[in-house]
Amino acid sequence: MNKDEQYITRAFDLAANGLGHVSPNPMVGCVIVHNDKIIGEGWHKKYGEAHAEVNAINSVKDQSLLPEATVYVTLEPCSHFGKTPPCADLLVKHKVKRVVIANIDSNPLVGGKGVKKLEDAGIEVITGILEDKGWEVNKRFFTTLKHKRPYIILKWAQTQDGFVARKNYDSKWISNESSRKMVHKWRSEEDAIMVGTNTVEHDNPKLNVRSWEGRNPVRIVIDKRLRLDKELALFDGSQPTICYNLMKDEENHHLTFVQLDENNFLEALLHDLYDRNLHSLIVEGGSLLLNNFIEKGLWNEALVFISPQQFEEGIAAPAINGLVETQQVAEDQLLIFKNLKNG
Repeated sequence: MNKDEQYITRAFDLAANGLGHVSPNPMVGCVIVHNDKIIGEGWHKKYGEAHAEVNAINSVKDQSLLPEATVYVTLEPCSHFGKTPPCADLLVKHKVKRVVIANIDSNPLVGGKGVKKLEDAGIEVITGILEDKGWEVNKRFFTTLKHKRPYIILKWAQTQDGFVARKNYDSKWISNESSRKMVHKWRSEEDAIMVGTNTVEHDNPKLNVRSWEGRNPVRIVIDKRLRLDKELALFDGSQPTICYNLMKDEENHHLTFVQLDENNFLEALLHDLYDRNLHSLIVEGGSLLLNNFIEKGLWNEALVFISPQQFEEGIAAPAINGLVETQQVAEDQLLIFKNLKNG
């Protein structure tokens, strides 16, 4: 690994601190180096607040070094006014010597314009350093721009003999306490979480973050015929919830009903989430809903816990291909699948 790759890798580590805080913006990290010494670091900490480059430059104690410094940034500096001024202008203002970038921003508002602004000011620009790793860091952002839908994570727990619930739909508790804590961490990192009608009816889930510190995701429920009891936890108004259905459009406090056409229901739902700036979605079940996503190829990764328990009969777990990694979580196994066709 050469020096440019080493410093970009450090910038990726910084960028990851923004997970769960900056969406719908991408996660960005920035490292500033002078004579092989890091003199400044920063990352985008919260949506609407200062970008990584601003925080990194502000952390440099001796700013007279900046004209001889190299700025390493995970994503092309922005060139437009959004919630904050353009970062490309800031780098030009400080006359930095060199800028090394992992990924060009595929947002049409930026898309090479930041690089051009830097080069027009006489700054040397290097792009494409560890860009595959950069795509992985910002897979939610890039997927949303490319497919006009959120990055989709399927998640379920199943018994060793392949069931997600008993015959009466009871599924508590298949996975262990450590696995369930991990699920709450994931919830805090993603924009939205979805369940189908049967899961709400039988499990009455809260779909919030309890065993971890972090924000609650937007709750998404499919209830096509509006048959769910409005006394269920999902309709308690405690966090933003969207109910997709065939019957009505209605806005209440923290509860939105969105009417969709039955044709291409799922695709229309995902596009509506995109329009609402929700860039990532965990689909937690049940089996019918999960299979629907799998059959349509509408998923990016799947996180599947395999418990040592056996039910012998019940609701069968979905079948999925694309295993890339296996982890041990106490007595459970966590299988990680990737849909390589949806990159």
